[in-house]
Amino acid sequence: MHGFEHSASTPGRDAAGAASARLAGHRLVPLATALVQDDGRVLHWSEEAEALTGWPAAEVVGTYVARFLVPESQRKGVLNLFAEIMSGPGWSGVYPVRHRDGHAIELEFHTYPIAGPGGRPMLLATASDVESLRQVEADLAILDGFFTQSPIGLAVYDTDLRFVRLNDALARINGLPIADHLNRRISAVLPGLNSAEIEAVMRQVLATGRPVVDARSHGRTPGDPRRDRAWSASYFRLEDSTGRVLGVSSSIIDVTERFRAEARASRAQERLALLASATARIGTTLDLKRTAEELIEAVVPRFADFATVDLLEPVLRGEEPAPIQPDRPVQLRAVAVGEAYGSGLTNVADAVGLSTEYDAKRIYTQCLRSGRPLLKPYVDEEILSGLVPSPDRVAPGIEAGIHSYLMVPVIARGMVLGGAEFVRTRNPEPFTAADVALAEELVARAALAIDNARLYRRERETALTLQRSLLPQEIHRTMGLEIAHRYIPSSVVSEVGGDWFDVVPLSCGRVALVVGDVMGHGIRAAATMGQLRTVARTLATLDLTPEQVLTRLDETASAIGEGQFATCVCAVYDPVDRTCTIASAGHLPPVRIDPDGSTHIVELPPGLPLGVGGAVFESVEFTLPAGALIALYTDGLVERRGRDLDDGIQLLARTLADRGRTLEESCDAVLSALVTDGTDDDIAMIMARVLPVPADRIATLQLPGNGPLPAKARAFTRTTLQAWGLGGLTDYAELVVSELVTNALLHADAPRRLRLFRDRTLTLEVADAGGQSPRLRASAEEDEGGRGIHLVSELAHRWGTRPTREGKVVWAEIELPYS
Repeated sequence: MHGFEHSASTPGRDAAGAASARLAGHRLVPLATALVQDDGRVLHWSEEAEALTGWPAAEVVGTYVARFLVPESQRKGVLNLFAEIMSGPGWSGVYPVRHRDGHAIELEFHTYPIAGPGGRPMLLATASDVESLRQVEADLAILDGFFTQSPIGLAVYDTDLRFVRLNDALARINGLPIADHLNRRISAVLPGLNSAEIEAVMRQVLATGRPVVDARSHGRTPGDPRRDRAWSASYFRLEDSTGRVLGVSSSIIDVTERFRAEARASRAQERLALLASATARIGTTLDLKRTAEELIEAVVPRFADFATVDLLEPVLRGEEPAPIQPDRPVQLRAVAVGEAYGSGLTNVADAVGLSTEYDAKRIYTQCLRSGRPLLKPYVDEEILSGLVPSPDRVAPGIEAGIHSYLMVPVIARGMVLGGAEFVRTRNPEPFTAADVALAEELVARAALAIDNARLYRRERETALTLQRSLLPQEIHRTMGLEIAHRYIPSSVVSEVGGDWFDVVPLSCGRVALVVGDVMGHGIRAAATMGQLRTVARTLATLDLTPEQVLTRLDETASAIGEGQFATCVCAVYDPVDRTCTIASAGHLPPVRIDPDGSTHIVELPPGLPLGVGGAVFESVEFTLPAGALIALYTDGLVERRGRDLDDGIQLLARTLADRGRTLEESCDAVLSALVTDGTDDDIAMIMARVLPVPADRIATLQLPGNGPLPAKARAFTRTTLQAWGLGGLTDYAELVVSELVTNALLHADAPRRLRLFRDRTLTLEVADAGGQSPRLRASAEEDEGGRGIHLVSELAHRWGTRPTREGKVVWAEIELPYS
């Protein structure tokens, strides 16, 4: 067969038997020879004769042979037979003779009368042991019967690998008569086999003498020209008794069914291996595009030579796709494309990111609508024209070698999300039903991961939208401070976080800087963050001190629900005297950089996180020189796996100490230094640099304890506003200042200071030593007083009071004409 088509037959049964005996390694039967004169004297006695009879030539030559081999009682008959032989044409037969040790042996004789020197008659005799001959004949008969009757293909080749003999079984396997094999090589007899490989194995056996067992090959023979078959052959070298190499013998059996079963098992194992590998590879992230790419990487080139994944547009937007209508086209976008051998199909297929509309009547669209795979085992130009979205792709596809096509809808939770296409070009095997089952399993796993990514994207976008809406949309310019900020959502964690920052304008030009971090992730954390930020902003605008803000925030966090904890740091900066008051609720310490570049980690009373309940917070106050910088941040900036938290804070400080950068550049430098490979957590950061306040923005009048203080305050206000170009506000401002100073004289021992502050509004503030805040109260028509604060409330845009170390400050704001 395939390379097993190695058999031979020989001319003549006896000769073939003898040849077979030799080729099988049997020893030849010793043939004794003797030359006898016509008088019965021995002239020649061979070594084989010595071995056969036990009589050495030295004793026999020159004597009468009958004296040694025949008992005296039989000599007369032997001499008569000798005379007949010498006078006749020769004789063959079996005759008993006497061995030297006395036992009798039967020999088969062949005699040939010949003429010696001078024409003297002589007799050449040959003899073999009858028992040995019969054994050899029996062995040869068995061997010959095995060779001719065996159902296994058998063949013998010479050293040139030509058929010497083969049996009928092999001839039937090959579909050719025995005679068509003899003296020809396999390549000439069976060109449909891998003859070069077969003969290479046979040469190896000839050269080394090592047998080869179960050498597999396959192909087609004249006996079955339309189907590939498989055979298993074993080869061994043939030698004679002297070790001379005579050729090669082979035995061949048809293992087609086993080969096919093994092939099916191997393909099944390959599919299982592919499925296992793909399972581990697909869906490693919650990124929709990456999941599609992982499916492509899993199947190319092990399953397909070319593959694409296209998804419906709503899926890419995170929306739930509607059922595909029978009378409407579908819009799909290529998400991932891959090919194995540079066939050029990527230039023919939709490029990644490109959308294509498929008509409702196209096979692809109908397949999506049905939700069932589409298998085209054999693809020609006509079939391909029904698959591609435009006719100009048919010819390039055929040129690229497309011969088998499989499309599987991407379905998850009963929804069609898109389609995955698989194409074979160089792989000669068409897609089968088993391939369809495998592709469905792979696509189903990818579909679930893709839908999870879709749902995640929708949830994340919702959470991010919520989170962004809760963060400051605009940071107003603040006098005396340059402010920069950054907010970076986590690049790794699957949900948004609860980090936040805020810049809250306060009265009298002050500003509150707040940074917080809600523990946990997700929409709940973002919602909690929004509540805390809103409350913190409200509390700050009430002119509460930082520790008071945190105390109220702690109460709010405790009321939100169990397990809602957050850290927070709150700082209030006054640009007039450049004081900064900070309190912390379990948050990381701010970093301060002085104008000379020296760095300081601001040590704060740590405080407990918000939400613990009943915590006591303390604030620290210090003065910031012009040019100083302070940074508030969340732990996502400085905390990394493999890096100590303190090391991260020190790196932040060293980065900020590098002078010569703008505040925005400093923010970027910090992120470049500390966030090198993404972040596991959100990052919120505020940087503020102290700026000098222009002299034409603040005016202060100290109010001594005697004299007409309201009149002095009014005159100072009039003069200042005219110098600032705000003469149009003089009447309102004088009246408000007069009422504030008078109220301090009546209810707070005495005013201490009047300050005019021009920023987004005109702020008028009066400081006094009293601890009780003024309030609106009802006055009867006959009352002579009690209407001052009512008047201030009507004239001012807003007004309020805040405590100080020495007492309090009552302030009122008047809107500027251009504000």
